[in-house]
Amino acid sequence: MKTLLVATTNPGKLAELQEFLSDLPLILVSLKDVGITINVEETGKTFEENAILKAMYYAKLSGLPTIADDGGFEIDALNGEPGVKSHRWIHEDAEDEDEELIQYALFRLKDIPLDKRGAQLHLVLAFATPEGKTWTSEASVRGIVPLKAASYRRKGFPYRSLLYLPELSKFYNHDELTQEENKTYNHRRKAVEELKPIIQKILC
Repeated sequence: MKTLLVATTNPGKLAELQEFLSDLPLILVSLKDVGITINVEETGKTFEENAILKAMYYAKLSGLPTIADDGGFEIDALNGEPGVKSHRWIHEDAEDEDEELIQYALFRLKDIPLDKRGAQLHLVLAFATPEGKTWTSEASVRGIVPLKAASYRRKGFPYRSLLYLPELSKFYNHDELTQEENKTYNHRRKAVEELKPIIQKILC
């Protein structure tokens, strides 16, 4: 059984990818699991550039095939902000706290009417081999930012407390959505499904 490195220290991301790739004979490990503590500087101007950068860097460093993602929250009324700065929106030199991001987004939108508060979570997933080959996929889920955030918090996923799906009358919360709704709406699952045939061909 081959090992796939997930270039993250976020246990929530690792758990999701383990679930989405559970039908493949792979062992998924995190950066922490393989003893990597180096953070690669995300110098890309797009989600795709950053996802490829991370996947290639950690694949070469670890010698393992690697999957990495980059993504963020894009708010229509703020011209796509925070976008690639989704985790460094407030303090550019350090990662923002989840609650800071939630409250800051609501503050920035305080004068924006509900019908102008469209937003999406956008994700690019990159798969890289130690030899330098890369493949990417992308997906998004759209909704609105309501006047108040959800009461729940899922560590490492602040924007899920802000993205409301009007057609379901629910927030984009993995635990609140049914199994079928998660299959339909989860943008990371969609990106994984697109890459899965390539991962399977290379590793299985």
